[in-house]
Amino acid sequence: MKDLTLVIMAAGMGSRFGGLKQIEPMGPNGEFLIDYSIYDAIKCGFKKIVFVIKKENYEIFKETVGKRCEGKIKVDYAFQTLEDIPKGYSIPSDRVKPLGTAQAIYAARDLVDGCFAVINSDDFYGREAYSLMSEFLRNIKDDGKKHFCNVCYQVGKTMTENGSVKRGVVKSNNGYLTNLVESAISLENGDIVARPLDGSEEFKISSTTLVSMNMLGFSKDIFDYIEKLFPLFLEKNKDNLTSCEFLIPDVMASAIEEGYADVKVIPTKAVWHGVTYKEDTQEVKEAILKMISEKEYPNKLW
Repeated sequence: MKDLTLVIMAAGMGSRFGGLKQIEPMGPNGEFLIDYSIYDAIKCGFKKIVFVIKKENYEIFKETVGKRCEGKIKVDYAFQTLEDIPKGYSIPSDRVKPLGTAQAIYAARDLVDGCFAVINSDDFYGREAYSLMSEFLRNIKDDGKKHFCNVCYQVGKTMTENGSVKRGVVKSNNGYLTNLVESAISLENGDIVARPLDGSEEFKISSTTLVSMNMLGFSKDIFDYIEKLFPLFLEKNKDNLTSCEFLIPDVMASAIEEGYADVKVIPTKAVWHGVTYKEDTQEVKEAILKMISEKEYPNKLW
């Protein structure tokens, strides 16, 4: 079994925060949420980190994030660029944003050897989630079918009081994913309401309904499958290449539909933390201080 790798999708960090230097520290010694992700991954047996970033952010990312964990775990960098697409295709010059999460994962293809997990850079997932992920990846069966996973959260533990959030509502059968309904989710008059982003009818869900937070586990086969779908995506969106996104939930849905892979739904009771709105910052800082007081994390991570 190859050592486990954690791929951290961070190409959007600069745009969301107005530049990497402006990422607001969340821990008492200037730690970002990404630091806690790396710390938890190390504790749960991951041996390598691959940061997927924009090429122009390399130097500052390495100085503000990378150098903190170098020496604690092997660190590598993959660049998500608009040029990293199948031969024979091109992206309009006026497009600025990367092509989406499937392309972000694909960018790491030459730096991953074996099974790996994927996370967002700006989410706090909790130690239990990494432990569950590590256990799954270490026990993937070699039985002719591809086996992936999605560590999923109870929606009530992923919400904010400051507005709606976007989550993938999990549909499953016998513990395996059948569909993700990407939705805007909000608390309204005591009810949790999900409004699908595709415009279909809204529906109510309970606080324990599972949602995806982009904490995903794959064997290396996912790279070949993304490579297969990439030209199809570009053809389908040839008139929309300035704004379309090649998303990993769509890739997973296709893999399930074609019978290429199954996706195990792994529930966690961990509490997600993140800054969807600027007003969320204080709650996240207080939650981290509470976990430090309960000895879940040291006061100074590195």
